[in-house]
Amino acid sequence: MAEAIRFEEMSEAGQQAAARSQAYAALVYAFDYPDADFVAAVRSGALAEALRNTQGAVDPALAAGEWSPFEDAGASDDDLAVEYTRLFDVGAGGPPCPLYGGLYNGARMQVMEECVRFYNHFGLMLSEAPRELPDHLSTQLEFLHFLTFREAEALRDGRDPGPWQRAERDFLERHPGRWVPQLRQRVAKQHTLPFFAALLDRLERFLAHERAQRAR
Repeated sequence: MAEAIRFEEMSEAGQQAAARSQAYAALVYAFDYPDADFVAAVRSGALAEALRNTQGAVDPALAAGEWSPFEDAGASDDDLAVEYTRLFDVGAGGPPCPLYGGLYNGARMQVMEECVRFYNHFGLMLSEAPRELPDHLSTQLEFLHFLTFREAEALRDGRDPGPWQRAERDFLERHPGRWVPQLRQRVAKQHTLPFFAALLDRLERFLAHERAQRAR
């Protein structure tokens, strides 16, 4: 939805918004299907470095702790893909840990309609791809990447960032901030690779930090 914004000649607030936008972009990538390039990024430590650096730029406390699970792709190059499919994509009656927020409160159509209203309000349209369904985690994280990018642009250009900040706060509270803790709990109960449990733990911590900051 948005590209990286340059930090040069930005205010402290603008740099913080840009850092948050980059952190969301890294999280979007972290939830991609683990193809060969993704597995290579895990094994090389590039993914761990991207997540640690972008979150640490938002708050050094977010970079603290253990990051080794993000360099563990399993014994085989197929392990991450197999587990991703088992956890998030398939299963009798649906996967055990779906990445669709509307499946966590029993009112999916209402959730999707509300997400679409958020997106359309800012002139955004979704593609036909399943990953682009309005309540999919990656779609919601990419929307927050977009909002924080626009907030950084507004601060850089001396415009009012309020509309973007209010949208961030409201969308977080009503969507990923509400259901990601449930997703994290479900993944924690699965006998899965450390990578996925660590990823959901880091995501929940980052969103909790975002909600706390937006509530001020």
